[in-house]
Amino acid sequence: MDLLNQTWAWYISGTLISIIMFLLLGAGGEFGVSSNLRTICAIGGAGKKLSFFDFDWKSQIWNLVFILGAVIGGFIANTYLSNPTGINISENTISALSELGISFEHQMLPSFFTWESLLSFKGVLVIIVGGFLVGFGARWAGGCTSGHAISGLSNLQLPSLIAVIGFFIGGLIMTHILFPIIF
Repeated sequence: MDLLNQTWAWYISGTLISIIMFLLLGAGGEFGVSSNLRTICAIGGAGKKLSFFDFDWKSQIWNLVFILGAVIGGFIANTYLSNPTGINISENTISALSELGISFEHQMLPSFFTWESLLSFKGVLVIIVGGFLVGFGARWAGGCTSGHAISGLSNLQLPSLIAVIGFFIGGLIMTHILFPIIF
């Protein structure tokens, strides 16, 4: 049980992800989270209005099961296996967050991830605008960060490399320019 309650080294996690990718590629599947949104829309009948959603969604049921497993696994890990005292965050990061009025007391999430904060006008605005930008970006890039970075790069796809570079640049812009303005 101690093995599950500690942080795993990158080479263990990376090896496990690689094994899953080999199995997935061998079965003819592609990994990605945003494609589930397309599948859910297709299940809801959006294919009658837009051709983008008109496809055999039943072939993607495995991916919906994967997402359900990720949600259940995240709940189990957070509820039963997490060790919040073992979180190792850089003192510089903690200092930078406190300068923005965000406290971090060695918990899983900073103070702005509370119901009170999220349900404020600013919180709702950030959720709506952020959700739109993430959805728009995933559609424009032809997939999400996990799909491009894990599945696309393992298939040596140039568009995935370009997308991952774009995601990284966008993350830097958000962290160093937009985040301080928003918070």
